Amino acid sequence: MKWAGAVLAILLAGAAPAQTRAQVPEPQDFHGEPYRAETPATLAGARVVGATEAVELHKAGVPFIDVLPRTARPEGLPEGTLWNAPPHLSIPGATWLYDTGYDRLAPAEQARLADGLARLSGDDKAAPMVVFCKRDCWMSWNAAKRAVALGYSGVIWFPEGVDGWQERGGVLEPVTPAP
Repeated sequence: MKWAGAVLAILLAGAAPAQTRAQVPEPQDFHGEPYRAETPATLAGARVVGATEAVELHKAGVPFIDVLPRTARPEGLPEGTLWNAPPHLSIPGATWLYDTGYDRLAPAEQARLADGLARLSGDDKAAPMVVFCKRDCWMSWNAAKRAVALGYSGVIWFPEGVDGWQERGGVLEPVTPAP
Protein backbone atom coordinates (compact mmCIF):
# COMPACT_ATOMS: atom_id res chain seq x y z
CA MET A 1 0.00 0.00 0.00
CA LYS A 2 2.84 2.38 0.82
CA TRP A 3 4.33 1.56 -2.59
CA ALA A 4 1.11 2.52 -4.39
CA GLY A 5 1.00 5.81 -2.48
CA ALA A 6 4.62 6.55 -3.39
CA VAL A 7 3.97 5.84 -7.09
CA LEU A 8 0.88 8.06 -7.00
CA ALA A 9 2.89 10.84 -5.34
CA ILE A 10 5.63 10.57 -8.01
CA LEU A 11 3.07 10.63 -10.81
CA LEU A 12 1.31 13.64 -9.32
CA ALA A 13 4.61 15.41 -8.72
CA GLY A 14 5.56 14.85 -12.36
CA ALA A 15 2.27 16.35 -13.52
CA ALA A 16 2.26 19.25 -11.10
CA PRO A 17 4.74 21.58 -12.84
CA ALA A 18 2.62 21.82 -15.97
CA GLN A 19 -0.51 22.50 -13.94
CA THR A 20 0.91 24.84 -11.30
CA ARG A 21 3.65 26.50 -13.31
CA ALA A 22 3.97 30.06 -12.08
CA GLN A 23 3.05 32.77 -14.57
CA VAL A 24 6.17 34.62 -15.72
CA PRO A 25 5.39 38.35 -15.65
CA GLU A 26 6.23 40.54 -18.63
CA PRO A 27 9.25 42.67 -17.81
CA GLN A 28 9.00 46.40 -18.49
CA ASP A 29 12.12 46.32 -20.63
CA PHE A 30 13.84 43.65 -22.71
CA HIS A 31 15.05 40.41 -21.11
CA GLY A 32 18.76 39.54 -21.07
CA GLU A 33 20.65 36.44 -19.98
CA PRO A 34 19.62 33.73 -19.63
CA TYR A 35 17.77 33.82 -22.94
CA ARG A 36 16.74 30.16 -22.70
CA ALA A 37 14.27 30.32 -19.81
CA GLU A 38 10.54 30.23 -19.29
CA THR A 39 8.82 33.17 -21.01
CA PRO A 40 5.58 35.02 -20.29
CA ALA A 41 2.33 33.79 -21.79
CA THR A 42 1.62 37.31 -23.05
CA LEU A 43 3.25 40.20 -24.88
CA ALA A 44 1.56 43.58 -24.64
CA GLY A 45 0.64 44.90 -28.07
CA ALA A 46 1.07 41.55 -29.80
CA ARG A 47 -1.07 38.49 -30.35
CA VAL A 48 0.26 35.18 -29.03
CA VAL A 49 -0.40 31.97 -30.98
CA GLY A 50 0.23 28.27 -30.55
CA ALA A 51 1.46 25.80 -33.13
CA THR A 52 -1.94 25.01 -34.64
CA GLU A 53 -2.67 28.66 -35.39
CA ALA A 54 0.92 29.23 -36.56
CA VAL A 55 0.47 26.48 -39.16
CA GLU A 56 -2.71 28.15 -40.39
CA LEU A 57 -1.01 31.56 -40.58
CA HIS A 58 1.87 29.98 -42.52
CA LYS A 59 -0.59 28.41 -44.97
CA ALA A 60 -2.21 31.84 -45.39
CA GLY A 61 1.14 33.32 -46.41
CA VAL A 62 1.78 35.46 -43.33
CA PRO A 63 5.52 36.28 -43.11
CA PHE A 64 7.48 34.34 -40.47
CA ILE A 65 10.52 35.97 -38.85
CA ASP A 66 13.21 33.82 -37.23
CA VAL A 67 15.35 35.80 -34.78
CA LEU A 68 17.77 33.14 -33.56
CA PRO A 69 21.39 34.27 -33.54
CA ARG A 70 24.04 33.13 -35.97
CA THR A 71 26.39 30.42 -34.76
CA ALA A 72 29.60 32.15 -33.73
CA ARG A 73 32.98 30.96 -34.92
CA PRO A 74 34.46 28.89 -32.09
CA GLU A 75 37.05 30.75 -30.08
CA GLY A 76 40.61 29.46 -30.07
CA LEU A 77 40.72 28.11 -33.61
CA PRO A 78 44.22 28.44 -35.01
CA GLU A 79 44.70 31.30 -37.45
CA GLY A 80 43.96 30.21 -40.99
CA THR A 81 41.60 27.43 -39.92
CA LEU A 82 38.65 27.15 -42.27
CA TRP A 83 35.32 27.12 -40.45
CA ASN A 84 31.85 26.87 -41.87
CA ALA A 85 28.84 27.65 -39.71
CA PRO A 86 26.39 24.76 -39.54
CA PRO A 87 23.20 25.20 -41.59
CA HIS A 88 20.48 27.14 -39.81
CA LEU A 89 17.21 25.19 -39.91
CA SER A 90 13.98 27.13 -39.72
CA ILE A 91 10.32 27.11 -40.67
CA PRO A 92 10.03 26.92 -44.47
CA GLY A 93 9.98 30.33 -46.09
CA ALA A 94 10.93 32.15 -42.89
CA THR A 95 13.11 35.24 -43.04
CA TRP A 96 16.11 34.94 -40.73
CA LEU A 97 16.79 38.29 -39.05
CA TYR A 98 19.65 36.86 -37.00
CA ASP A 99 20.90 38.46 -33.79
CA THR A 100 17.85 40.73 -33.43
CA GLY A 101 16.46 39.18 -30.23
CA TYR A 102 19.08 40.24 -27.69
CA ASP A 103 18.19 42.66 -24.90
CA ARG A 104 20.56 45.28 -26.33
CA LEU A 105 21.17 45.63 -30.05
CA ALA A 106 24.07 47.18 -31.89
CA PRO A 107 23.04 49.69 -34.59
CA ALA A 108 23.52 47.07 -37.33
CA GLU A 109 21.13 44.61 -35.65
CA GLN A 110 18.59 47.36 -34.90
CA ALA A 111 18.71 48.37 -38.58
CA ARG A 112 18.42 44.72 -39.70
CA LEU A 113 15.26 44.32 -37.64
CA ALA A 114 13.71 47.66 -38.68
CA ASP A 115 14.53 47.14 -42.37
CA GLY A 116 13.33 43.53 -42.30
CA LEU A 117 10.04 44.46 -40.65
CA ALA A 118 9.45 47.24 -43.18
CA ARG A 119 10.24 44.95 -46.12
CA LEU A 120 8.17 42.01 -44.86
CA SER A 121 5.18 44.19 -44.00
CA GLY A 122 5.32 46.11 -47.26
CA ASP A 123 5.61 49.23 -45.08
CA ASP A 124 2.18 48.44 -43.63
CA LYS A 125 2.54 48.63 -39.85
CA ALA A 126 -0.77 46.79 -39.41
CA ALA A 127 0.30 43.80 -41.55
CA PRO A 128 0.50 40.49 -39.66
CA MET A 129 3.99 39.04 -39.08
CA VAL A 130 4.90 36.02 -36.95
CA VAL A 131 8.05 36.30 -34.79
CA PHE A 132 9.63 33.13 -33.40
CA CYS A 133 12.78 31.32 -32.33
CA LYS A 134 12.64 28.31 -29.97
CA ARG A 135 10.42 27.36 -27.04
CA ASP A 136 11.42 29.06 -23.79
CA CYS A 137 13.59 31.57 -25.64
CA TRP A 138 13.38 35.24 -24.78
CA MET A 139 14.87 36.31 -28.10
CA SER A 140 11.58 36.08 -29.96
CA TRP A 141 9.81 37.88 -27.11
CA ASN A 142 12.40 40.69 -27.24
CA ALA A 143 12.21 41.02 -31.03
CA ALA A 144 8.41 41.01 -31.04
CA LYS A 145 8.41 43.63 -28.27
CA ARG A 146 10.77 45.76 -30.38
CA ALA A 147 8.45 45.43 -33.37
CA VAL A 148 5.56 46.66 -31.23
CA ALA A 149 7.73 49.55 -29.98
CA LEU A 150 8.46 50.45 -33.62
CA GLY A 151 4.72 50.90 -34.14
CA TYR A 152 3.77 47.57 -35.68
CA SER A 153 0.29 46.47 -34.63
CA GLY A 154 0.13 43.17 -36.54
CA VAL A 155 2.84 41.47 -34.48
CA ILE A 156 2.14 37.82 -33.73
CA TRP A 157 4.43 36.06 -31.27
CA PHE A 158 4.83 32.28 -31.65
CA PRO A 159 6.57 31.30 -28.38
CA GLU A 160 6.73 27.57 -29.22
CA GLY A 161 8.90 28.39 -32.24
CA VAL A 162 10.64 25.67 -34.21
CA ASP A 163 10.09 23.19 -31.37
CA GLY A 164 6.30 23.55 -31.49
CA TRP A 165 6.39 23.61 -35.29
CA GLN A 166 8.15 20.25 -35.41
CA GLU A 167 5.92 18.73 -32.72
CA ARG A 168 2.94 19.70 -34.86
CA GLY A 169 4.47 17.71 -37.74
CA GLY A 170 6.13 20.59 -39.56
CA VAL A 171 9.51 20.26 -41.19
CA LEU A 172 12.45 22.63 -41.01
CA GLU A 173 14.64 23.72 -43.90
CA PRO A 174 17.98 25.51 -44.20
CA VAL A 175 17.68 29.29 -44.49
CA THR A 176 20.26 31.94 -45.18
CA PRO A 177 20.52 35.22 -43.30
CA ALA A 178 18.42 38.09 -44.56
CA PRO A 179 20.41 40.85 -46.25
